[in-house]
Amino acid sequence: MSANGKSGGTAGFLKKIFLWDLLVGLRLTLRYSMSLLGARQGQVSKDRLYTEQYPKERPPVAERYRGAPRLNINPESGETLCISCDLCALACPENLIVVTSVRDEKTRRKVLTTFTYDTSRCMFCGLCEDACPVDALELTQDFELANYTREGAIWDRQMLEEGPRPRVSQTIQT
Repeated sequence: MSANGKSGGTAGFLKKIFLWDLLVGLRLTLRYSMSLLGARQGQVSKDRLYTEQYPKERPPVAERYRGAPRLNINPESGETLCISCDLCALACPENLIVVTSVRDEKTRRKVLTTFTYDTSRCMFCGLCEDACPVDALELTQDFELANYTREGAIWDRQMLEEGPRPRVSQTIQT
């Protein structure tokens, strides 16, 4: 035994500890890798896998998630629910909603002509949705809003009524 009470000296003690820690870490890494390899071959349940296969399986979205905007239509008549009150545009802090309308002489009501929504500037706060008195504007749970151009982020009335269509799932064959 040495003077400090450790056998083999300080250098031997440190080598022993570092080698042991290396082997313990290597064993843990190999065990985890083998369990994932077994999961790919169907031996282990899929609940241990954390990676989602996104285009094929859509991830779960929170219930109160605010995503892509949609302009709702009346299912019976097929007309938009928007009454052109312009409250959504006034409530928007980014001033990205533009509503234009003309007044119908017979009914004395406003008729919506254009409705544009710039999704590139939207912060999805939901103030426009809250301001709408007839629930014509809605922020859906759709999150696929990517575009290749800035012009593609400006949605007109037709795009808002149809809602976003996922581009990725159309190209993938299951």
